[in-house]
Amino acid sequence: MAIATQNFPIWATGRRKNATARVRLLPGSGKFQINDHNLEEYFGGHNRSKWQVMRSFETAKVGNQYDIWVDVTGGGVNGQAGAISHGLARAFSKIENSLRLAMRKEGLLTRDSRMVERKKSGQPKARKRFQYSKR
Repeated sequence: MAIATQNFPIWATGRRKNATARVRLLPGSGKFQINDHNLEEYFGGHNRSKWQVMRSFETAKVGNQYDIWVDVTGGGVNGQAGAISHGLARAFSKIENSLRLAMRKEGLLTRDSRMVERKKSGQPKARKRFQYSKR
């Protein structure tokens, strides 16, 4: 991997639902901070969220070559995990074209555009209707 030719730091933005993650990538020893917490502290018992964040690392196979700082805001636990994963994939894809192709193949570079549907007037929720009575 051509680390010396790349301009560092690498900045990337990931989004999912209402969550936005700003990712900064630098060559280093493998330090990984999310809002000044490590992965275990930030996601606690949410194993699926931790798995989703680590998918980018497993696909890139970079090990502990980079230090990563993430600022994530908005959304909930799942949205933030998706935003971090998206941002990491974008950052890794800026390093080398082969990493970009691997991230694309895994579907990590595609922005998941699904959002919460808005609530409509005259209804209790987005799709739910009040009970209809004929008589």
